[in-house]
Amino acid sequence: MTQFFLVRHGEPQWDINEQYNLKGHGRDLVPLTDSGVDQAYAAAKDHRLQQAEIILSSPYTRALQTAAILSKELGLDIKIEFDLREWQPDLTFEYDSLDRLKELGDDYDANHGVYPPGERRLWESKELLKKRMDQVIDKYSGFQKVIITGHGMAFRTLVGEVGEIPHASIIEYIK
Repeated sequence: MTQFFLVRHGEPQWDINEQYNLKGHGRDLVPLTDSGVDQAYAAAKDHRLQQAEIILSSPYTRALQTAAILSKELGLDIKIEFDLREWQPDLTFEYDSLDRLKELGDDYDANHGVYPPGERRLWESKELLKKRMDQVIDKYSGFQKVIITGHGMAFRTLVGEVGEIPHASIIEYIK
C-alpha cells in the first residue's frame, strides 16, 4: 500500500486572469500570492510529509510553485505529471472569466459530475477526471509515501470529498 499526501496548492493570484483577459489554459499560469507562498512553507513543516520519497505535481504554475517550495524544504525531487492537472471546466478551452468558471462548476456540482442521460456538457466528467488521476497514482504504487501537489476539484473527485478544500491543506489518501 502507498500513502499519498495530497497537498492543494497555495492561494493563487487570480486577479492576473482578469488583468490580462486570459482564457482557457492561460488562466492556469498565475503564480501564488505572498500568502500562498507562506501557506506552502507552512505545509512543508507538517510532520506527515517528512518521510515522503518523491513529489508529484500538476503542470500548472500554482501547483508547481507549491511543489518547488516543498522540494526545497524537504529535499525531494519533483516529477511533473500532466494528468494531475485540474478538472477541465471547458473542454473547448474557451472560458474566459470567473463568472463562466463558476457557472460551469455549478453545473458540474448540480449534476454530481455526471453528464445527464443523452446529453454532453462542456466540462470534464467525474469519471474521466478520476480515471486520469488513478492512472497516475497507480504508476507510483511502488513507493511508500508520495506527495502530490495539485488542485481542489481533482482531489475532491479522487477522494470523494464534498466542499472546498483549503489552500495548502493536506489530505491523506491510501491506495
